[in-house]
Amino acid sequence: MADVRAAVAWYSDVFGFVEHVRIGEGHRAQLGMPDGPAAELVVAEVRPGRRTPEPAVSHQVMFKVADVAEVVERAAGQGAQLVDPPQDWPYGERQATITDPFGHQWVLNQTLRDVEPEEWGGQTVTPRPHSQ
Repeated sequence: MADVRAAVAWYSDVFGFVEHVRIGEGHRAQLGMPDGPAAELVVAEVRPGRRTPEPAVSHQVMFKVADVAEVVERAAGQGAQLVDPPQDWPYGERQATITDPFGHQWVLNQTLRDVEPEEWGGQTVTPRPHSQ
């Protein structure tokens, strides 16, 4: 990441992350959700041996949010590029894809309703505990 502090500010403003740990002014930061599960996002400077984003996207980060449209609007207002607008899917999810100003692609995911895989053509292999 070329500018760790700018990325931390952007991810905080757009996604609601809070900074838990700062290691040096531009080296690394550990972010998490204020009241969410023990999930963590690490933002780190570019160093030898780390791959930087390239025009051909090598991966996407899927991030569950409460309101896809609201996050897309906030992200676009802060310089994100809309790749795929919000769309509702038969498997009960609303999704949109953005590329943040740092070249990372995010699939924003909002659960609209729980849908069994068989309802949209999938197959349950090992049931999740909540569906037993």
